[in-house]
Amino acid sequence: MPEPQNLFFTDRTTVFIDVILPLALANTYTYRIPVEWNDKIQVGVRVMVQFGKNKIYSAIVKQISKEAPKHYEAKYILDIIDEKPIVDAAQLLLWDWIADYYMCSLGEVMQAALPSALKLASETKIVSAIPDDFDRSTLTDKEYLIIEALEVAGELKVNDIVKLLSQKSVFPILKVMFDKGIVLISEEITERYKPKTKVFFSFAPEFRDEDGKRNLLDGLNRAPKQQDAVLAFMQLAKMSTDVTRQMIMEASGCGSGAITALIDKGVFQVKEKVVSRFQGEDIELDANFEFNADQQRAYNQIQECFETKDVTLLHGVTASGKTQLYIRLIEQAIAAGKSALYLLPEIALTAQITARLKLHFGDKLGVYHSKFNDNERAEVWHKVMKNEFQIIVGARSSVFLPFQDLGIILVDEEHESSYKQYDPAPRYHARDTAIYLGYIHQTKVLLGSATPSIESFYNAKSNKYGFVQLLERYGNAQLPDIHIVDIPQEGRKENMFSYFSGNLLKAIEGALERKEQVILFQNRRGHTTIIQCNTCGFVAKCVNCDVSMTYHKSSNMMHCHYCGHVEPPIKICPACGMPHIESKGFGTERVEEELELLMPNARISRLDLDSTKGKNGFDKIIGAFDEHEFDILIGTQMVAKGLDFGRVSLIGIINADTMINFPDFRAYERAFSLFLQVAGRAGRREAGGQVIIQTYTPKHRVLEQVVAHDYQGMFDTEIKERKNFAYPPFYRVIRIDIKHMDIQKCYDGAKKFGSALRQQLGSRVLGPETPLVGRVRNYFIQTITLKIERNNISIVKVKDLIKHVKNDFIADKSNTGTRIVIDVDPY
Repeated sequence: MPEPQNLFFTDRTTVFIDVILPLALANTYTYRIPVEWNDKIQVGVRVMVQFGKNKIYSAIVKQISKEAPKHYEAKYILDIIDEKPIVDAAQLLLWDWIADYYMCSLGEVMQAALPSALKLASETKIVSAIPDDFDRSTLTDKEYLIIEALEVAGELKVNDIVKLLSQKSVFPILKVMFDKGIVLISEEITERYKPKTKVFFSFAPEFRDEDGKRNLLDGLNRAPKQQDAVLAFMQLAKMSTDVTRQMIMEASGCGSGAITALIDKGVFQVKEKVVSRFQGEDIELDANFEFNADQQRAYNQIQECFETKDVTLLHGVTASGKTQLYIRLIEQAIAAGKSALYLLPEIALTAQITARLKLHFGDKLGVYHSKFNDNERAEVWHKVMKNEFQIIVGARSSVFLPFQDLGIILVDEEHESSYKQYDPAPRYHARDTAIYLGYIHQTKVLLGSATPSIESFYNAKSNKYGFVQLLERYGNAQLPDIHIVDIPQEGRKENMFSYFSGNLLKAIEGALERKEQVILFQNRRGHTTIIQCNTCGFVAKCVNCDVSMTYHKSSNMMHCHYCGHVEPPIKICPACGMPHIESKGFGTERVEEELELLMPNARISRLDLDSTKGKNGFDKIIGAFDEHEFDILIGTQMVAKGLDFGRVSLIGIINADTMINFPDFRAYERAFSLFLQVAGRAGRREAGGQVIIQTYTPKHRVLEQVVAHDYQGMFDTEIKERKNFAYPPFYRVIRIDIKHMDIQKCYDGAKKFGSALRQQLGSRVLGPETPLVGRVRNYFIQTITLKIERNNISIVKVKDLIKHVKNDFIADKSNTGTRIVIDVDPY
């Protein structure tokens, strides 16, 4: 791990700093430090700077030097926000690598890496927030002037305060006022992170002994509510040293006024304490598990691989006990005084995994993902920095945390596409970023999956990664039996009921009779995927995107899943005026609706993006299903990813063909992984499991490989095709999207950009061509794909060429309004 750059200048030397601004700038920008702050500036702290004419930003100090910029005069910084760095040297190295590898700016990486509460907003207005009981005599003259002006005007701009005080540098004053809680600054310097605090009560010293308590109660004879509050406090204080106002009110039945009166009389003392947002009850799970023979062998092999390899791939079938291996590896890291990162592809998975790990590691465990609010994410950041959280379980953004002495990085379900960020930049892949993070910290990385990505499995087979297999299920659990149902044949036999074959319905009924549970998988959310006129063929499409609208019965609206546009469902065709509107295609809502008609007594729930909104939406549904409050769970890909239910004995895949026939070079690999992962939810205890896959193509090779649980066969066929058609892992792929609101300018710009690349790269440049969805949010899209062989060509020079072509393109005024999006490894 690199040493931090601590340069302190205590003489009158002029000091310059290179800062990272939260903007998509090609370079860092240089500012000057006032000499009186020379001994305060450090790499990794935030500073307030002016950029452009009027904009004020918080920026991260990346480098300190004595050299002035050559091409412009450096401005002075306005203020130093932090006393200690909030970003360390290792994080800055990671930011540099991401910006370089994924061809984005450091400012874009900063935007993704820092929690919103640690970034200072850039609005313009300041309002008073001074409490009524605030002692104004403690205000300085300038603070008093500002408060007085705010109370008259309601709000002030920073420029107004500059004029009011007749001085340019007002930010230090505003920051002090914000820290006191007497102003809210919506723009220039809003430090949104505040630790969560609670007010706790204690007796004043004179009432803490027995005589004092007796005299107090005697003196409150005429105030029975206050006396009740004191008695309640005395009882509560015996059980806990942290007694809150709410606890006293609930225990005594008195109102808030009685407690306020006791504070005014000096009976109660109140003290504000910082508390964690992540306290919860311990979860009762079996902590004393033991490895079986296969797990012990795998654990030993992992240790052997780590002696010679930095990265090891664990190929373990579903329910083989990979999580138990992870727990032991984390324990080993913690015992050595180090920390651990446990990456998961979906926020949804953190609930079950956290429940298991919390028992083992207690308060050392932190959780980090985007469903947490700004304050919660910032609190995790600070706890990791202080090493209070030694273990982090989180989604892809967890790689940006300020880890102290990492001892192990675990990437579970490493094959998952959810590890890839597509928009906005940086378009990074968390698995690959975690591997580089391990390199920076000189620690080991374990990739785990039942269906590894083709790239990782190839690296393992090529001896680049260590390789360990775990091919037996834990305990007595058996791999499920997988049956293929031919939908056309069942239809000819009149054995299809809505979207369900007779075989599937019979299997569901049998599972419910045995008090077992069922998961049904349909990889489309919503009710109806296509709304079409049966007379003229008109299809309801989004006004902003070239995609059909999806009808959601829960909201009774049509939704665009690309831009979020919503509109009422059509009843009359807007093209021909006829009322012959038909619903075609189906999603999870429609499956739920049809199944409720066929099985009115079954308890059914749905798990998709619409039903899990909010931080705890997923947890509630999963918890209820785990407690057997529902018999059948209908879901999208969410149900496939690592969930563990003891009573599930049947999995039904409603229509396998939508995944298999998707136009993408990874479609077969992803279909195989998804089906096998879904199948892995069945029979995870002693009871055997069954999987029924409904399809129009029962002889498809992917389905035959799924039935045989033949990962090696899938890999062998896919790797041959990848080699023949120049795809990863043999070639690198870079995708460049050219976007414009004018379709002709989009075509012309893409043709120009493609021609410039083709002059140097020749046939390695494919396109431009219209992608599957050719317009999103009113921007038309043309895609250029670069396939770069891994041997005999420098990827660094290719990226330099792309940057050069992009800069020339943007500099050409005829291309104004054209957006260029570069995605390295777009899969």
